[in-house]
Amino acid sequence: MYHEETDKPARARTSNLNEELGQVDTILSDKTGTLTCNSMEFIKCSVAGTSYGRGVTEVERDMARRKGSPLPQEEIEEEAIVEGVAEGKPSVKGFNFVDERITNGQWVNEPHADVVQKFLKLLAICHTAIPEIDEETGRISYEAESPDEAAFVIAARELGFKFYERTQTSILLHELDLVSGTKVERSYQLLNIIEFNSSRKRMSVIVRNEEGKLLLLCKGADSVMFERLARDGREFEEPTREHIGEYADAGLRTLVLAYRELDGEEYDEFNHEFTEAKNSLSADREDMIEEAAEKIERDLILLGATAVEDKLQNGVPECIDKLAQAGIKIWVLTGDKMETAINIGFACSLLRQGMKQIIISSDTPENKALEKMEDKAAAVRALKASVVQQMNEGKALLTASSETSEALALIIDGKSLTYAIKDDVKNLFLELAIGCASVICCRSSPKQKALVTRLVKSKTGKTTLAIGDGANDVGMLQEADIGVGISGVEGMQAVMSSDIAIAQFRYLERLLLVHGHWCYRRISSMICYFFYKNIAFGFTLFFYEAYASFSGQPAYNDWFLSLYNVFFTSLPVIALGVFDQDVSARFCLKFPLLYQEGVQNVLFSWIRIFGWAFNGVSSSVIIFFFCIRAMEHQAFRKGGEVVGLEILGATMYTCVVWVVNCQMALSINYFTYIQHLFIWGGIVFWYIFLMVYGAMDPYLSTTAYKVFVEACAPAPSYWLITLLVLLSSLIPYFVYSAIQMRFFPLYHQMIHWLRNDGQTEDPEYCNMVRQRSLRPTTVGFTARYVARSKRLKDKKHQGS
Repeated sequence: MYHEETDKPARARTSNLNEELGQVDTILSDKTGTLTCNSMEFIKCSVAGTSYGRGVTEVERDMARRKGSPLPQEEIEEEAIVEGVAEGKPSVKGFNFVDERITNGQWVNEPHADVVQKFLKLLAICHTAIPEIDEETGRISYEAESPDEAAFVIAARELGFKFYERTQTSILLHELDLVSGTKVERSYQLLNIIEFNSSRKRMSVIVRNEEGKLLLLCKGADSVMFERLARDGREFEEPTREHIGEYADAGLRTLVLAYRELDGEEYDEFNHEFTEAKNSLSADREDMIEEAAEKIERDLILLGATAVEDKLQNGVPECIDKLAQAGIKIWVLTGDKMETAINIGFACSLLRQGMKQIIISSDTPENKALEKMEDKAAAVRALKASVVQQMNEGKALLTASSETSEALALIIDGKSLTYAIKDDVKNLFLELAIGCASVICCRSSPKQKALVTRLVKSKTGKTTLAIGDGANDVGMLQEADIGVGISGVEGMQAVMSSDIAIAQFRYLERLLLVHGHWCYRRISSMICYFFYKNIAFGFTLFFYEAYASFSGQPAYNDWFLSLYNVFFTSLPVIALGVFDQDVSARFCLKFPLLYQEGVQNVLFSWIRIFGWAFNGVSSSVIIFFFCIRAMEHQAFRKGGEVVGLEILGATMYTCVVWVVNCQMALSINYFTYIQHLFIWGGIVFWYIFLMVYGAMDPYLSTTAYKVFVEACAPAPSYWLITLLVLLSSLIPYFVYSAIQMRFFPLYHQMIHWLRNDGQTEDPEYCNMVRQRSLRPTTVGFTARYVARSKRLKDKKHQGS
């Protein structure tokens, strides 16, 4: 999980969530920068109702493959040009645009050249980027708050409007003059910047040009920009809307660009109010700024729209496919348009062919009519009722699909989501959502992401994992049981708020299916074994107290009691919790359904805990009564005396150490040198300790004084009892394991059969195992496996 390009390894920022990595039921993911690279490329634009740009996007190629219609040859050639392959054209990071109509200054010949000029000028001015000049090459690069903003400034530069200097009060451009057709230097006085945020969904700057005109330049999401256009500023609205829809279908991120001229009196009034709001120290400062901006950001004149491509990260479709095979539900919470999100969903395998879609949208003619109602309270109630109706229809479809086992996907937009997570509706929404294989929430705000995550976590009671890369994902990461931050290009806010940091989304596959499964299994086995070894030891004390009529006489030396969990039995448990693997990483990824052992909590159920507890009780019964009956009336010394308390205690303790350590050896699936050292070393260390401690002063060693050297070691019965007790104590577990593995195998045991019989590459049987339930299987399945294995072996034998 090390990303070589950025030199970023995976980092665990907390140490108490390892087992939960193996129990994730739902993943809630951001899209931009998480599923995608967050490396924006300017690829298309719509200006004055005309669409420019001939690039082919990743989503368009995926759509062509899904439909079985490969891209025409001319589009492939154009794609090669876009990538800078043809004619040796150098590629520019952030600029993947090809259209001879407006490149190389040809835009001056376009019918609406003045609109194109304003469009490109807006791209070069409306931003907060900082230019940086390379002293060696003289090339200008830009430091921007977001990759989108950097792509816009680069596109303006490549198309003839070069932003090269910024001061606190001005922006300087080298721009192509429409009249003379030559490059000229122009300065724009920067008066105000109204910044972008998730609720405004737009950004504006107010500048004064060299002619003294006051200009408001604005760019933002189409959902907020079109409603702010003036009546005489909608000349290109219809074609621009069509182009935005086409760009969304191609998986592109779009922004609408518009402007207006301001008169001095209107600006002075706004500037006074805006300055007061910015300098205010009251709690409603943001609301005051928003109110001032609302008054000036109106009656805009539409120029066009931009479209940038954010390509998927490497391995994202394969990773999502594996996670889906593992039975993990995946929700994507994105701020993109619904069309964009759907097409990205297909490109990354979140949505698949044949999967029915339940779409809950507020963007219908009926809902738009409701929004225009004068009675806002009635409009809200009507919109909420519309969303509830759509969810009920989806629930009916979900019920029907459950009978036919068809996979469903739920897609809901931001406005509908606002009503869906209300207290009186959220249970209906959640019931619908958890019945679907995939969920996409479009146009969702950071607050909605956090609320949806909280709803899923609290209502389902299952482990949730949130993954994101930016500051707008922090609320979602903190609400989830496990927060995974991607160390991308949007800063470290997400990483600093996360439990685990990785560099790419694809590493989530190995983090969960391999390390998550191993950690869950290790910790579950470790806890069960702790129950076992302490019950086995503790009940021998209890039985002895009952045997001694509860006189208070201890069965063991004080130091034996103190060091049991410190030296003789603790290290093997630690080795189990660190190194054990039921199957290899390759098989964890090849059989993703194995992950459901953790989700269904197969290995840490009450039945399993009580089973290990019962095993501990049975071991203690065998150890105590075997030792008592074998030594109570038998002559131990040459003089005919029976054993004393100190010899009985040392013998029982020896049996306990042997039994619990050998039980560990039977339980381990994956032996390492360290585990051998700890298991057998713990037993050897017991004998060494008994000799050294027994050789000390009698005042120090008390009941252990020379017990081993003078009594136990020379006596054959001591060694014979140890051997017989060991075998007797392990037989119940061995018999149970043999029956369970033979007739009721668990999923990882089936994979062991595959490996041991060399059938891991047999697609027929691998599919048979993949389709099995994780619950104990039937004897019939085992019989079919044995019969099929015998046929294969006979066939190989005949062939040889």
